[in-house]
Amino acid sequence: MENEPQSRTARREAERLANSHQKKVRGPRGPKRPKDGHKFKVARNIILAVIAVLVLGVGAVAGTVFNNTKNAVNNAFQSAGVKKSRDVSAVLADGKPFSILLLGTDTGELGRTDKGRTDSLMLVTVNPTKEKVTVMSLPRDSVIAPVGFESQFPQKLNSAYEFGSAKTTIKTIQDWLNVPIDFYALVNMGALEKVVNELGGIKVESPLTFDYNPDTAHQDPGNLYSFTEGSSTYTHTGEDGVTHTYHKMNGAAALAFSRMRYDDPRGDYGRQERQRLVLEAIVEKAKSNPTKLINAKFLNTISDSTNTDLTFDDMLTVASKYNSAAKTIKTDHAQGVSVDLTSGSSELITPDEKQRVTNVLRKSLGLKEADTGTMFGGEVSSATIAANGLTSYVYNSSSETSDTTSEYGSTTDDGTGTYGADYYSYAQ
Repeated sequence: MENEPQSRTARREAERLANSHQKKVRGPRGPKRPKDGHKFKVARNIILAVIAVLVLGVGAVAGTVFNNTKNAVNNAFQSAGVKKSRDVSAVLADGKPFSILLLGTDTGELGRTDKGRTDSLMLVTVNPTKEKVTVMSLPRDSVIAPVGFESQFPQKLNSAYEFGSAKTTIKTIQDWLNVPIDFYALVNMGALEKVVNELGGIKVESPLTFDYNPDTAHQDPGNLYSFTEGSSTYTHTGEDGVTHTYHKMNGAAALAFSRMRYDDPRGDYGRQERQRLVLEAIVEKAKSNPTKLINAKFLNTISDSTNTDLTFDDMLTVASKYNSAAKTIKTDHAQGVSVDLTSGSSELITPDEKQRVTNVLRKSLGLKEADTGTMFGGEVSSATIAANGLTSYVYNSSSETSDTTSEYGSTTDDGTGTYGADYYSYAQ
């Protein structure tokens, strides 16, 4: 039994090396629509847990603790350098629905200090009138043209941060979906390890059986975690070859559990599910002793791992006016169609799906219905689309709406075949 994981590792490594010499040709998979009305008590991703602590926790502090917490939160403030599409101060003052883009990077864990990419992206809307928070997960591999870096098309959505930080990510998603982004919050994955360890560990039941070495992203020995479907018990085998069994995850184990993607039959969508399970465990554990996280000392510890353009005063307003929104938290995700491009295996969000996502988000913000945004965020010529083999997936149908404009940009063909709007239909 002890040799079985090693033989399985060798077998999979051989398969991986063999497949690396072959170009994958993958046809489109039809989009699997999320179940309508599917709700969870908490949202999908670890970064929401950290933000929830920051936002909801401020309403429970006072005196010296209040001032220290204010300083800790303000240390995380960083403007995205983007002109807001609307007066967000007035939005909060009036208690109207607002949106916040949540971004997570791999920087800060496993020794990584580079800028990194946003491997977790969610657009969250908070509606106190409907007493609902909507969490829309956006696939990191979605095909986009980063605004301001269109010449780099095709790129994946997670690359927008690498090209131009939060500013480019916000502008790209806002143009892509035609939904205003009022705030952003970025948390690197190193914060997850700190949160879990601060709570003294968490218990998570694994949805599948897998082995994972976070140093190599595969099933290699040396730092191997082994999780079993239906169990919260896992093992870890170190470089010495000694295997230890644990019934509770520490921060390092939670990271390993959250990061595995290649051996998940659902790919990144499966990873999102496991991240949600980690978040649920964090929230449940934090409920019993919220002061473990809501204190100036710990907030100062993770302030280096977070950036947001929410001020402490903004958070106070949210805590006082938006508590009712937490009554119902609904999660959703944009479902893509798999395509293989020069930028790698990617997810193409079809026009129909993109319009559905736009409809959900705009409705949750109390905004009037509108066409979804540009097909890829930034403008891309039809020649470039053809050169990248995407003509069979999308085609122009703007002839009947050539004089239409959206809230965030032109929706017309400029006469040269450059399209700044989403008037493409998926070729069934």
